[in-house]
Parts: sequence; structure tokens; C-alpha cells
Amino acid sequence: MIAKVIMLIVFFAVMIGVGVYCRKHATDVNGFVLGGRSVGPWLTAFAYGTSYFSAVIFIGYAGQFGWKFGIASTWIGIGNAIIGSLLAWVVLGRRTRLMTQHLNSSTMPEFFEKRFNSKPLKLIASVIVFVFLIPYTASLYNGLSRIFGMAFDIDYSVCIIIMAVLTCIYVTIGGYMATAINDFIQGIIMLFGIVAVIAAVLKMNGGFTEALSGLAQIQDPAVSDVPGAFNSFFGPQPLELLGVVLLTSLGTWGLPQMVQKFYAIKNEKAINKGTIISTLFALVVAGGCYFLGGFGRLFSDVIDTSNGVVYDNIIPTMLSEIPDLLIGLVVILVLSASMSTLSSLVLASSSTLTLDFIKGTVVKDMSQKKQMLIMRILIVVFIAISVVIAIVQYKSNVTFIAQLMGISWGAMAGAFLAPFIYGLYWKRTTKAACVVNFIFGCGIMILNMLFKSYFPAILQSPINCGAFAMLAGLVIVPVVSLLTKAPKKDDIDTMFKCYEQEVMVSSKESLGK
Repeated sequence: MIAKVIMLIVFFAVMIGVGVYCRKHATDVNGFVLGGRSVGPWLTAFAYGTSYFSAVIFIGYAGQFGWKFGIASTWIGIGNAIIGSLLAWVVLGRRTRLMTQHLNSSTMPEFFEKRFNSKPLKLIASVIVFVFLIPYTASLYNGLSRIFGMAFDIDYSVCIIIMAVLTCIYVTIGGYMATAINDFIQGIIMLFGIVAVIAAVLKMNGGFTEALSGLAQIQDPAVSDVPGAFNSFFGPQPLELLGVVLLTSLGTWGLPQMVQKFYAIKNEKAINKGTIISTLFALVVAGGCYFLGGFGRLFSDVIDTSNGVVYDNIIPTMLSEIPDLLIGLVVILVLSASMSTLSSLVLASSSTLTLDFIKGTVVKDMSQKKQMLIMRILIVVFIAISVVIAIVQYKSNVTFIAQLMGISWGAMAGAFLAPFIYGLYWKRTTKAACVVNFIFGCGIMILNMLFKSYFPAILQSPINCGAFAMLAGLVIVPVVSLLTKAPKKDDIDTMFKCYEQEVMVSSKESLGK
């Protein structure tokens, strides 16, 4: 217990120290929100990865989908690495950096305003971001509570308040740069932690081959009648598995807190390196989490299923028998995953509300100093709201972690993904298509939450519904764009000119004409 407490104290001290160290980078809005657009590849890649993978993944998704799909749940982590990281960097990284700098936009809602020449679009997008980031943030605390309940005899409310206060301190002091540096430190912890935990769990079950053999003996008629379904290549429910892969992988392309990482990239070299680093990070962390969760059914005899399976308890139960020092590492791992994502969410939310909603709408003229003050106040407010919701949700046991995250991701990615991608690549994309997709993406997720039973069976899950919203958006935006008035040619040519500027490179980059 003493060792665990010392590890926590050192961890928290480092996080706060980094915040204090980075205060010099947070003297203006550009520095506070984007780190001066000068963040290198390692920090950007780790910031992207740690914002991507939180306690929601490690506790909620890994437990739920490992139980449902068995070892095949590892495909979710592989999809996260290839689609959610590698392809996201390749498709979005460079174009996002060029276009957002050219348009002088610091947030996703501001991009929509300037790209489609519409202030109402910015206001609508900022409201969507603020509203739907809250359930995601609440789910972070929920996942943390399960691990702390296993490792310490501390009240859940105290756990989330401590985590929230400490995150609030280093984000408000150091801004984006403090978040990026802390994300790097937390990412290193996550890499080592997940490898150590997997090794310990497999050892408890006689090694990889023995664990896989044990999984083959398990049958659940409610899921599948096929023998060995839980150690098969695609698991017992391949179609549902595909839905989870799509939402958790393609969904990152439309999440403001993820896309905003590309705004801050320093240069071309940072993009190339960051792509590789981010992909490898996702492969180890996400692949490791889901691989670990795939062995959850080996612990069926110690998991309480009297009132049905509580998915959020599966991973903590699996880890309850590992050595105490390793449990301490797990606590730090989950804290790292949660705090890195929380810091990213609150920074995205506060900057969006300040720059996109309050500035120029509520307050017509805002100085840099006033914008900085309001952003810091909103960080505190956002964290406080999410803490209250998390405590209420935990006490009333409203829903599982995965469902909270599914609603949040589905609504934001369903609304933003298609307009953002087409806005970067296709000149013909229209404001009307953007509005229609905003309404469709958010509307279908809200309807799914309120009237789930009326949806087709496959879309009753918020995960599948969110994946459907994203894919449908990729059809809706071009169709509506072709049916509505095209944007002015001179305006759109000016916006896309940033992609045509000639730059000089060395001969190793290009053979020349």
C-alpha cells in the first residue's frame, strides 16, 4: 500500500511540475490552444494516442467486447491502429495543418465557419461539441473508479475529485504544451503498463497457448452455439465486431479533440514521424487492451454474474490477483489514460466555447487576455459539470461505460466526420450539406438514446448506430452538395490555394521535373 501511494504522489507531482514548467508557452491564445503550432512528432503522436485511448477503452470497451467476441476483439485494436491512427494521419494530417493555418482557424467549429463562410455553422458545431463531450468525460471517471475500488479503500467521489482537480491545475496553467508533454509521459507509462499486465494475466492462466486452449472450451449458447467461438479468428459475431471497429477507428476522424492535434504539427518531418509513432503506439496500447479483454471469460468463476454481467467489472476482476506492485502500475496506467484524455477534452471544449461561441457572439470585442481568462474559467466549469454527472451516473447506475462513449462518439463523428473530410478535399462541398449532416448525425443518436426499441435490432446498440451515422454521412454530404447551390468559385479557389503553393525540398524527397 505504501508503494502504491508513493507511486501516485510521484505521478501527480510530475504532472503538476510539467504544468508549471509550460506556463511560458501559454501566454497567448495560439500558445494556449495549439502550442504555437510548433509541436514536434513525438509529442504530437503521443498526444494523439493518449487522447484516443482512455479508461473507457481499458476498462469499458476491453471488458465488454472481450467478453462478447473473445480473442477476436483484438481486431478492434488493430483497426484503431490502421484506420484510426495510420490512415487518419495520412489522409487528414497534412491537409488539416495547411488548411487550418491558411484559414487561421484554431478549432473544428471555426474551420466550418471559415470553410463554408457561415457563422451559424460555427455556433451549432460548438454547441454539439460541448454537449456531447460531457457524457464521454463522465465515462472516464467511471472507468477510473473500478480500478481504485480494487486497489484502494477510497470513496469513488474522492477519487474523481482528486483526478479532476489535478488535471484542471496543469491544463489551466500550461495549456496545450503542458497537455502534450504530460501525454508523452503518460503514454510511456501506458506502453510499459499494458505489456506488463498482459504478461501477468497470461502467466496466471498457464501461458498464451494454455489460455487460448481454455478459451476454446468455453461455450455460451446465448452468444453462439459454435464450439470454440471465443478463440476463433473473427469471433462469434463478426458483423457486430465490424461495427465496433468502424466506430472506434473511423470515429476519431471526426472528433474535435483528436483532429485538433493536427492543427499544432510543426513541420513535414513531424507528420512523417508522427504517423509511424502514433500507429505503433495504437498497436501496442489498443491491441494490448482488447487482447487482454479477450481472455475475460477465463475468469467466469470469479466474476459476479448473479444480476447479469457488469462489463465494467471484468478487467478489474481479472487484475485483482496480480502482484500488488503491478496493481500500483495498473492504477497509474489507468490514471494516465484518463487524465490525458480528460485534459484533451476540456481543452477542446473550453477553446471551442470561448473562440467559437462567446467571442464575437456574446462578447463582441475580446482581448487575448480576456479570451485566456474565459478559457481557463470554462475548463474549471466543464470539469465540475462532468464530475457531478459522473457521481450521479455512478450512484444511479444509469448505463455502461461503452454506451456513454458510444453516444458521444457517434453523435460528434456522425455530425462532423463527413463535412470535415469533404471540406478538406472537395471544393463542391456546400454549407447546406454540412447543416443536413449535423442534424442527421446528432438527431439519429438522440433518437437512438430515447427510442432505442423502435430501431432495427442491429442499430439498437449506440455503437452500431454511431458507425451507421458516420457511413451515412459520407453519402449524405456529396448528395446534398450536388443538389444545392455550389459555393462561389473565387472564394473556394482562394481557400484551396494553400495546397498549390510550391515549396523547395531536397533531392531525396523528389527527383525533380
